[in-house]
Amino acid sequence: METMEIIQGFMKREQQEKIEKYRVLNETVKKGKILFTGSSLMEQFPIHELMMNEGLGLTIYNRGVGGFTTSDMLENMEEQIFGTEPSKIFINIGTNDISDASRSFEAVLESMLENYERILTQIKERLPETEVYMMAYYPVNETDKVPETEWAGAMFVNRNNRNLPIANEAVKKLAEKMGYHYIDVNAGLCDERGMLRREFTVEGVHMYANGYQVVLKNLKPYL
Repeated sequence: METMEIIQGFMKREQQEKIEKYRVLNETVKKGKILFTGSSLMEQFPIHELMMNEGLGLTIYNRGVGGFTTSDMLENMEEQIFGTEPSKIFINIGTNDISDASRSFEAVLESMLENYERILTQIKERLPETEVYMMAYYPVNETDKVPETEWAGAMFVNRNNRNLPIANEAVKKLAEKMGYHYIDVNAGLCDERGMLRREFTVEGVHMYANGYQVVLKNLKPYL
């Protein structure tokens, strides 16, 4: 078996373990609270520690799963969304779709948006009173801390600071179509080049807590 296949198999098992943990957690949640959901950019948001630092007495459930695409979310809507019966949903999903280097950006964007709309349609049907906030995708840093690996090289073929604003505009239009909120909480994340600040990022994509602290500051008015 090729190394990549082994890694993918391990990731899939890890994802399913998280989904199972979420399923059990959802049995004891308080309904009508706030939900954060999406892929790794949401899963790695240290929202509880940051809220304690800020003195925010909110109840937020995080149901992000690293590596998830919009297709994955569609297969796990109960665990990632419906099981918490939230009053507000903050969603960040789609960047792993965009990261697919095997197809053109236009192709991955089209299929991602189709799936995203299906996700939102299900939410509207099952949770008609819930407020939904569709978050803009964060900027990336394609140069400063990128590991020299085949994976890293492929990561930025489509997922780059040229294409992400296009994807954000498309998500904004989708939000308007569905009657939901589009929010851009990225102010302060970029350097003078328009890239995710070096001190905020692990490897050009994911962020440390200091980056998320900026995001939370921008997010507060919506919580």
